[in-house]
Amino acid sequence: MQERGPIKTYGTVSADRQMEMTGLEFVRGLASGTLPLNSIAQTLGYDVTEAESGRVLVTAIPTAAVLNPAGTVHGGFTATLLDSCMGLAIQSNLEKGFCSTTLEFKVSLVRPITPETGLIRAEGTVLNCGRRIGTAEGRVIDNKGRLLAHGTTTCLVFKG
Repeated sequence: MQERGPIKTYGTVSADRQMEMTGLEFVRGLASGTLPLNSIAQTLGYDVTEAESGRVLVTAIPTAAVLNPAGTVHGGFTATLLDSCMGLAIQSNLEKGFCSTTLEFKVSLVRPITPETGLIRAEGTVLNCGRRIGTAEGRVIDNKGRLLAHGTTTCLVFKG
């Protein structure tokens, strides 16, 4: 896992606390470490490292803990990184008092990932964000800039 501030914390942010922030404030809090990352980030060893309006970066160093029986990184790990970066990118565009949740997503795995791949970056970018539906795309690349996977998502936007 990468360091992302003085102390890494994991857990959840209460719904009341989330409703006090814009989506961008919330996502920036995750990236800066002022808010706790969700427990799946701890379990899988990924981090939210950058956040701006409509764009979020999630990073990870794959380990043996996320391998499939063939010895490559399980597709579910890559899908989780994409779901996280794309969903948070949509969240970053939401006004105070609004939330989003994934309705559906599609992932295409284009290169195998192994622990030898090293640091991977999953970048989510908003395509469109309306009052009810948000769409985003994501790309996972390695430290040489090679595309490893890509995906799209549709999220439901709703009042918290």
